[in-house]
Amino acid sequence: MTESPSTKPANGDVCQRVKNGLKPERNGLAKSLYRCHEKKSKHHGQPEEEEEEVNATSHHGVPYSRPFVESYEQTPMLPAVFTYMSYGILTIFGYLRDFLRYWKIERCNIAGEKEEQRDFVPLYQDFENFYTRNIYIRIRDNWNRPLCGVPGATMDLLERTSPDYNWTFAQSGRVLQDVINLGSYNYLGFAENKGSCADAAAEITKKYGVGVASTRQELGNLDRHEELEKLVARFLGVESAMSFGMGFATNSMNIPALSGKGCLLLSDELNHASLVLGARLSGSTIRVFKHNNMQSLEKLLREAIVHGQPRTRRPWKKILIVVEGIYSMEGSIVRLPEMIALKKRYKAYLYLDEAHSIGALGPRGRGVVDYFGLDPCDVDVMMGTFTKSFGAAGGYIAGKRELIEYLRSHSHSAVYASSMSPPVVEQIITSMKCIMGEDGTTIGCDRVHQLAKNAVYFRRKLQKMGFIIYGNEDSPVVPMMLYMPAKIAAFSREMLKRNIGVVGVGFPATPIIESRARFCISAAHTKDVLDRALSVISEVGDLVNLKYSRQKIQPSVARSFDDNVFEDIDD
Repeated sequence: MTESPSTKPANGDVCQRVKNGLKPERNGLAKSLYRCHEKKSKHHGQPEEEEEEVNATSHHGVPYSRPFVESYEQTPMLPAVFTYMSYGILTIFGYLRDFLRYWKIERCNIAGEKEEQRDFVPLYQDFENFYTRNIYIRIRDNWNRPLCGVPGATMDLLERTSPDYNWTFAQSGRVLQDVINLGSYNYLGFAENKGSCADAAAEITKKYGVGVASTRQELGNLDRHEELEKLVARFLGVESAMSFGMGFATNSMNIPALSGKGCLLLSDELNHASLVLGARLSGSTIRVFKHNNMQSLEKLLREAIVHGQPRTRRPWKKILIVVEGIYSMEGSIVRLPEMIALKKRYKAYLYLDEAHSIGALGPRGRGVVDYFGLDPCDVDVMMGTFTKSFGAAGGYIAGKRELIEYLRSHSHSAVYASSMSPPVVEQIITSMKCIMGEDGTTIGCDRVHQLAKNAVYFRRKLQKMGFIIYGNEDSPVVPMMLYMPAKIAAFSREMLKRNIGVVGVGFPATPIIESRARFCISAAHTKDVLDRALSVISEVGDLVNLKYSRQKIQPSVARSFDDNVFEDIDD
């Protein structure tokens, strides 16, 4: 396991203890406190390319309560070369097939202009669809698979067949039962059709119905909505919160309300599409810093303060740093203590998207702020979704009361969108109270701890098998590198043959040579289920030749919540 770009030693092999976790250098870069690579090798006899454990300090100068371990092994040369060759060959054959379609030799099923509208401004950009019609279509059967049951630890899938190489699909009528689900965001297992959450949602449906048919500002503000927002604020430890019916719109419609012309948005290069869209809609100036790299971020902050706005050189009206808690494609966790230290030093604001981290991180399931043991008041705008750990839909914005009151009247999503469905609201309330222990049980707390154990167990087992795994050791999102485009389809199809459903991700959602399978671990997964999945992954990995890792994995430093991790984790 190698260090991430944000944690590489930037000053030779000299370790320095610095105040607030940041040391201003001559060029204005921030250096994190780390364990020297060569010192570790010297004292423990490990080669330089082995796993590095990064110990940063919080903004109070107190060391993290656990090692901050992230893995980003370099892409091997041979897979990288073959990946580029694969895309090159696919592109050549794509142009050949387009030539045949142009001359009507091969039938084209892609959307196009009508013959009488050829002289109009094109509705469909032909070249932009090149990747879709020539590459994606060939492996489209690996996505959009229809479910016919609850997406829990296992699920039921409807089998599909295609007579025309994935241009169209037909259902065969056969149901694939008890398929192990390694793709859903059901982190705490609350997406279920029985239990207290399902019963509460069914009961509230009888009283309120399914829809509200109005916006919150008109006749769609229910007492359950207000109870939900008070509960979210209490759950997060902030003054106030407001809810929205769609997680994507929570970002894309609220960022424009918080930032505009004359403002500067500093965005992580791997931020979600909803954050990117919201930043573009805001009309603010956008500058991108390297993923989770505090040196890159501080450089942009210093330049923004020194130079101000382009041409006029006036100070920026506000500087907003936009990051995620867990990055859903990388499995990495934001370096929040250092981020908070930087935003305080340079008087910027921090917008934290906890879509994947809320409920899934921290000893109490309160997200990345809880994970690092920080004060929630240090984050100016806390955003999250209810679609993952809570098994529902929608999102929230939380923070100071003045912020929430401003958004209630200025956010497009709050003013124009329909209210959340009552059974969805009840699902969120019941699951959140379960996590907080207010239902009189320890079910929620047990699930949070079980998810932490499952994530560590699954990730370490894959690494020991020889797969290249990205991300943080504590993240429930586990990306496994596939690289070549043909292996996305091969891996997904072979896994489904063995009754395991996985998600494959490729270009343009990832860099062109970093296609991957993304596993999402759940507290609902038992050890037997994980072991069965790991056995199949290893079998398919040998079949498709995916065990690229060239590194010997060393045992990680034990952490307090790892004491009861499955006994055979180091077998």
